[in-house]
Amino acid sequence: MDIKKLDYDKKKKKMRFLIQKGSAAYTNTLRRIILDNVPTMAIEDVEFRKNSSVLYDEMISLRLGLIPLTTDLKAYNLPKKCTCKGAGCARCQLKLTLKTKGPKTVYSSDIKTKDPKVKPVYDKIPIVKLLEGQELQFEATATLGAGKEHAKWSPGLIFFRSFPQIKISKQPEEPQKIVDSCPKGVFEIKTKKLVVNDKRIVECDFCEACLEEAAEKGGIEVKPSATDFVFILESWGQLEPKDIMKNAFDAFDEKLSEFKKLLK
Repeated sequence: MDIKKLDYDKKKKKMRFLIQKGSAAYTNTLRRIILDNVPTMAIEDVEFRKNSSVLYDEMISLRLGLIPLTTDLKAYNLPKKCTCKGAGCARCQLKLTLKTKGPKTVYSSDIKTKDPKVKPVYDKIPIVKLLEGQELQFEATATLGAGKEHAKWSPGLIFFRSFPQIKISKQPEEPQKIVDSCPKGVFEIKTKKLVVNDKRIVECDFCEACLEEAAEKGGIEVKPSATDFVFILESWGQLEPKDIMKNAFDAFDEKLSEFKKLLK
């Protein structure tokens, strides 16, 4: 099996790579491991001191839990793997506070943290709108967790699709119509012939617009590969995509080692 990086957008925290000579089962297993086993920080407990807003404590707690927090995996442990055995200490949890009065819209940037390395990824996530005289004050506890426990610990959006196999067996009478029909720019004309743009073929999402245009006379075949896959990872911001992949492979190796022990 071969793995090749296609592109990496640092601003959008999005990475794409090509898995060749693999299988859908392996690729989906990697996707599930990233979603379920790569740990991130998220707010787990909230203790309210004051809340005279229009929202119940439970609603605000839910919103707080879904705010992505930057994660330092070197400084924190999973509670079950910490030396305190989940009782709670500085190595497995972090306190965050908020104290504010209306009238204003409370944003994620209003949350204060004791660790500058762990803070809301985005400043303008709205939490609640306070009117004149309304107050919100709480102390929240953030911990490391995995997506298999709750979606708030999921590190990002991860999916894959088969790599397209496109074959032009017969030149169409009007090749420009085929070029114009493809929204992804997969086709181009060279020396008056319709060809596949090798740099754009990875963008094909099997919309089959080209097949509809060439339906009457055929000549174009588009089918998914059974062994090659385009893998897309878009981080929510807690971790960089490269760190997500590194921890995913570590988790994969750990699971294989556990399985090997069970077989013995």
